Amino acid sequence: MTALPIHAVLPDLLAALRAGSNAVLVAPPGAGKTTAVAPALLDEPWCGGQVLLLSPRRLAARAAAERIAEMMGEQPGGTVGYATRMDSKSSARTRLLVLTEGIFVRRIQDDPELAGVSAVLFDEVHERSLDSDFGLALALDAQGALRPDLRIVPMSATLDGARFAALLDDAPVIESEGRIQPLELRHVGRMAEKRIEDEMAAAIRRALAEEAEGDLLAFLPGVREIERTAERIEGLGAQVHMLHGSLDPGAQRAAIRPARDGGRKVILATSIAETSLTIDGVRIVVDSGLARRPRYDRSAGVTRLVTERASQASATQRAGRAARQRP
Repeated sequence: MTALPIHAVLPDLLAALRAGSNAVLVAPPGAGKTTAVAPALLDEPWCGGQVLLLSPRRLAARAAAERIAEMMGEQPGGTVGYATRMDSKSSARTRLLVLTEGIFVRRIQDDPELAGVSAVLFDEVHERSLDSDFGLALALDAQGALRPDLRIVPMSATLDGARFAALLDDAPVIESEGRIQPLELRHVGRMAEKRIEDEMAAAIRRALAEEAEGDLLAFLPGVREIERTAERIEGLGAQVHMLHGSLDPGAQRAAIRPARDGGRKVILATSIAETSLTIDGVRIVVDSGLARRPRYDRSAGVTRLVTERASQASATQRAGRAARQRP
């Protein structure tokens, strides 16, 4: 198995969890935290039950489970399983379960003691959704009142570890340094008066012309922009796939699979591909710098989808989708 940057700090993390119940892990994109940490816990003397790995998105949860199972020489549903809305694979043999934050919240509300669970890992905890915050609060409450033996590990690439550790009774902060491969960042200006689809299509064509190898992952704010960009890059000479939350699981898997017959591939994605996901073959990322997020409108009393500039943390995560396997 290829050594990942996270392997250098795994002994420190395991030692921290033997000595106490909590730890905070900070590791940059591509370090391997999503696929390497949870399996390493299974052989620990205190880990007699399940390890729950929480993922912020359904696609990332399925992909992480499939990747970990492949690394263990198994199929999902055996030792490693996943649970998401409308798509789950697990069995009585499952010891490592990757699940979305919403599924975890419902599980801990039904079973506040988390019977049969030894550890809960919150991946990409910096994203701070309602389910993530509520799930962490419920897990800490269960640990304090019912399960002092329960291990809780928040993980992120862009987390302020010291401030977050203070919320967990000054838990130790374990930091992994360095990316797997070198990454070059190029800032390309965008003309505000032009449509984002036209600018992105031009940037995609230019990137493929300048880089002779590798697939390309482009981030756009929403489905409409993805569809319009796809129209503008027809005849590009590469397979074009769309990747967003409205697609069925089969179409999402097809988008992240390696291209057929060795051809190049372009994936037009929303922020669904931003974290906890390795797409084989991607060496180029084109980022629109925009995201569509749910925001509460106080005057109307409803939640709306708002197009806004991506945060610095999001930009770091998006760039990290490249250079995970090759420079």
